[in-house]
Amino acid sequence: QVQLAESGGGLVQPGGSLRLSCAASGSIFRIDVMGWYRQAPGKEREVVAALTNSGSTNYADSVKGRFTISRDNAKNTVYLQMNSLKPEDTAVYYCNMRVARRFTTNVNDYWGQGTQVTVSS
Repeated sequence: QVQLAESGGGLVQPGGSLRLSCAASGSIFRIDVMGWYRQAPGKEREVVAALTNSGSTNYADSVKGRFTISRDNAKNTVYLQMNSLKPEDTAVYYCNMRVARRFTTNVNDYWGQGTQVTVSS
């Protein structure tokens, strides 16, 4: 199996910064895509940023220029650097990885447990 462990959420004032981390462990052969999603109260989960193993990135329009996704392949870890945070960024943030497991032909999506980010003065 594969497990994702997130860290780095918290309370921050508007204009502040936070860095989220998500580390994958388990029977991993390859990680094709790493991404971050968020879900605010009463809203559907939405993609925030994604990064493929070829280096292609994709960001939601609402975070372009403020958030940066990166990865450390040796550690099977994805990061989300969030700058210039706004109250509307308040949500539970989930990491997602598309993983090819060892000794199988399966490629599956795995999710972290979620970490709360609150932007408030």
